[in-house]
Amino acid sequence: MLKGSYVALVTPFKNNEIDYNSLEKLIYFQIENKTNGMLFCGTTGESPTLAGDEKERLVRFGIKKIDKRIPVMMGTGTNNLQHTISATIKAQEWGVDYALIITPYYNKPTQKGLYQYFKAVAESTTIPLVIYNVPGRTGVNINADTTIRLAKEFSNIVGIKEASGDLDQLSRIVKTTNKDFSVMSGEDALNLPIMSCGGDGVISVTANILPRKVHDLVALCTKGKYSDALKIHQELIDINKALFIETNPIPVKESLHLMKMIERELRLPLCSMEEGNLKTLEKILKKYKLV
Repeated sequence: MLKGSYVALVTPFKNNEIDYNSLEKLIYFQIENKTNGMLFCGTTGESPTLAGDEKERLVRFGIKKIDKRIPVMMGTGTNNLQHTISATIKAQEWGVDYALIITPYYNKPTQKGLYQYFKAVAESTTIPLVIYNVPGRTGVNINADTTIRLAKEFSNIVGIKEASGDLDQLSRIVKTTNKDFSVMSGEDALNLPIMSCGGDGVISVTANILPRKVHDLVALCTKGKYSDALKIHQELIDINKALFIETNPIPVKESLHLMKMIERELRLPLCSMEEGNLKTLEKILKKYKLV
């Protein structure tokens, strides 16, 4: 079952190419700090800026370095159905364990359209699929009824990454779906509330720089030790906020650069941080003794 602390891993670049030396270090850093699973080619991994062949090389490299120690998830969703199906089939062929399918962005489909879209993907593949609901990015929310219907009708739709911020919606999904359907937090500021509402884990940006803390928070919640988890949650409030002071993944990549783990490089249209925000981020990182 999909559960635990997954990291939405950044994609390090050097001279506009994927920096595989840094990527290897990031992968080992996550495994050493007990991360339960790894997401490649998510929004945090700057997937819209990666070419198809780059994604393949990146994921194959990651799978090789991870060597089956933890599950691998890959973002394969687009707003084009055939592209999504093709990418998802390829991910399965490469050995990916889960495909993360974002709700189609820009198209702004109805709930009927969302149902039919995910139905078509589920019927075209056998790899376990995870719905990604992030209306702040896509402009559309997949509601609880649509998610529940998909979970009940398609055995290979195994979970949802919920980043809507709607705890009522999330709670209805937890209550109404079977226990083998996973509800994962997609918003670090709400990791504890989501876990306390019955969530099964997180897919985290903060885990890029504080993987052990995020892992421990999730592990404590899983054991029902919410008072102990609350201490970590409160400890992470400032860093969770700082990592979204500008568009993700700008702040988290800047943080990793300041931690001397990657080069300071993004792909346009993402760009370097504003000077004032950079100073704020550096101050927070010093507080956490990360720099």
